[in-house]
Amino acid sequence: MPSCAETPSAVGVSLWRHRDFRRYLTGQAASVAGSSITQMALPVLAVLHLNASTAQVAWLAFLGQLPSALLALHAGALADRHSKRRQMIAGDLVSASVLATVPVAAVLGTLTLTQLMIVAVVQGAASVIHDAAAISLLPSLVDRSLIQRSNSRVGALFAVAATAGSHLGAALTALLGPARALLGDVASYLISAVCSARIQTAEPARARPGSRRLRAEIGEGLRYVRGDNRLWTLTLVNATTSFALGLLNTLWALYLLRALAMSATVFGLVLGLGALGAAAGALTAPALARRYGPGPMMLAALAITPLTQLPLLLASPGRAWQITIGAALFLQLAGAGAAGTTQRSIRQIVTTAGMQARMQAVSTWLTSGARPLAALLAGALGTWLGVRPALTAGTLLLLVPLVVLARSPIRALRHMPDPPATTLPSPAAARTSPPTLPAPALADDARRDRSPGGDAS
Repeated sequence: MPSCAETPSAVGVSLWRHRDFRRYLTGQAASVAGSSITQMALPVLAVLHLNASTAQVAWLAFLGQLPSALLALHAGALADRHSKRRQMIAGDLVSASVLATVPVAAVLGTLTLTQLMIVAVVQGAASVIHDAAAISLLPSLVDRSLIQRSNSRVGALFAVAATAGSHLGAALTALLGPARALLGDVASYLISAVCSARIQTAEPARARPGSRRLRAEIGEGLRYVRGDNRLWTLTLVNATTSFALGLLNTLWALYLLRALAMSATVFGLVLGLGALGAAAGALTAPALARRYGPGPMMLAALAITPLTQLPLLLASPGRAWQITIGAALFLQLAGAGAAGTTQRSIRQIVTTAGMQARMQAVSTWLTSGARPLAALLAGALGTWLGVRPALTAGTLLLLVPLVVLARSPIRALRHMPDPPATTLPSPAAARTSPPTLPAPALADDARRDRSPGGDAS
């Protein structure tokens, strides 16, 4: 069985000279930058311009996340059945079209919270279609020995793009208003669609007959993930983390903008600082994984995350607390960037080519399915108990993924796993016995000396 550790030839490969990888990276980075503009402008639009209440903010978050819970599995099965690039392009064009209605309505003076909620649902559905294909396309663009390094580059550039998007969003919001600022995100979707259309690398052959029912392929993906201990554990970690952060993020902007009287400009700067932390974490992830092992590194990142919420819970209005919250967000997202890059690489490495989209879809389904529930819980707790107690509850929930990983053998994984022996299982084999990898051999892992070094998801 070939090892996924980088060979000498792979180490010397420059991903920046890989034409289709550059196109993929450019398009997705543009989309991330645009999404950061929306992340910056939309709360300002809802809270400060449309006077949204705590419950309305929660409903807006709930509706935006609902499509992922309902459509992720179907989107993943479609991406494994049809062209991933075409699915990405379709999602981008729908998102651009529906988001463009917001500044148009603002100019006409007809913009309402109801329209924002409808836009959130449609854009959320289009994003699910796009993301299911985009994430699973990467392993077909590069060799598997380069997946961790590719994810590291992707994560770092995405974080830089998010930083630029946050700053651009703050500037556009100040100059044009939050509604017109969303035109930046519209442009980003169009750039993403053009870059996806220019990717020329052939996608893996799809061996399943087109007559198979989509439901059967969805069930195949569910059984595949559930039957592999590593995939299932990392999926549970993602889902429980998502639930806790979903609760926190639903009220985070409301708390900073209203309770802590943070200006829209400072809010954008804080988001940008957090994105820089994510870039730092993604760039250092391969080196940290080699030095400490991917398992211990991910465990440490999960342990740090609840601690980074303490400044938010203790804060009061003022410049010093704004700086402290920004620094805590930098640290939180640095850990998230390192852990996210590593777990994504592990899942992509151990998954066969014909299951990439459905494997990712199962994770997206559980992860995104947790967010609408978290948004509703946040709205209820924020209304009944207050925003700060609700944020405290979210912080405590961040301990759950830490426990899930600590109770798994993955906690002691000292090196990146090897890929499966076969790249495309037969449908019958996948239905009966999904390919599994040996559980981490702790004694063997302890003997392996992974020297530190650095490659920069």
